Amino acid sequence: MSSATEGTSPPATTPSQSGHGEGGRWKQVRFEELSKTPIGLPPAEQPDAEQSGAEQSGAEQSRTTSKPAEAPHPKLRLERRQQLEHHLKESPTDLDGFMELGRIYRADNRPLEAKRIFEQARQIFPEEQELLWEYEEAVLARSLQQYREVSDLAARLDTLETERELKRSQNDWARRRIEVCRARLTRDPSLQHLKIALAEAMYDAEMYEDSIANLEQILDQDELSPIAYLIKGRCLLASGNHLQAMVALRAVALRRAVVAPLKTRIVALKLLCETAEKVGVALTLAKYKQHLAQAERELAQHIASSK
Repeated sequence: MSSATEGTSPPATTPSQSGHGEGGRWKQVRFEELSKTPIGLPPAEQPDAEQSGAEQSGAEQSRTTSKPAEAPHPKLRLERRQQLEHHLKESPTDLDGFMELGRIYRADNRPLEAKRIFEQARQIFPEEQELLWEYEEAVLARSLQQYREVSDLAARLDTLETERELKRSQNDWARRRIEVCRARLTRDPSLQHLKIALAEAMYDAEMYEDSIANLEQILDQDELSPIAYLIKGRCLLASGNHLQAMVALRAVALRRAVVAPLKTRIVALKLLCETAEKVGVALTLAKYKQHLAQAERELAQHIASSK
């Protein structure tokens, strides 16, 4: 899960390089967050890849936590790609060849070609789990690539056609994430962190009730609960349930038993301030503003001390 994934600034719904903890606006899960990190924490507070592996299991852990080797020069990749394309025509049962070729296409930011290669290989090796994983990664990468391309176009051309195409690509990106997360959870229910990515995708697809139902299963998991409550609050706000949303957002911003990451708390507090002002609770709004000011001071101090 990684975002959405990574400029004239695109529309608010464009995949962002920022995580949930930056600003008061909803951020899409990045492709890197979906595929490699255990929970939807702000980038500054995400664990290293090696630490993320503790959340995962078996072959999936080795795929999602290993650091890629330094990429060869593009000219060398081109030569190797051409060699492999020729080789696989003569040796169509070389699994390692398919895997290497597909990964080269991914490294060259050509996910459609990677998808083609992995799809071809799956017809020969339908039970190969690592191949299935790589195919899913290519599907996600292609959907995200299309979303970014359309978002860039929509930022330059404000027409009904680009608006329709942007909506279509948004829906496709959400649907692909839902499909992949559900499939991976079916194969390995222990990958609980994927329920965060699944809930985010459902939010983007405006499947608010489904998103909340999915989140209910992880609200009691301390490591996942802050971001889970934040997404739940977002869903309730989008559904017009302002008071229930404030309950969920307070669980992010003010709960002492499980303290949320600082940036995530700031997001929740900004939403609480906006919602309290909307429903007209002046005293509560003043309290939220005090907490927000304190959290922002802490963040400023943290940034200053890290320089």
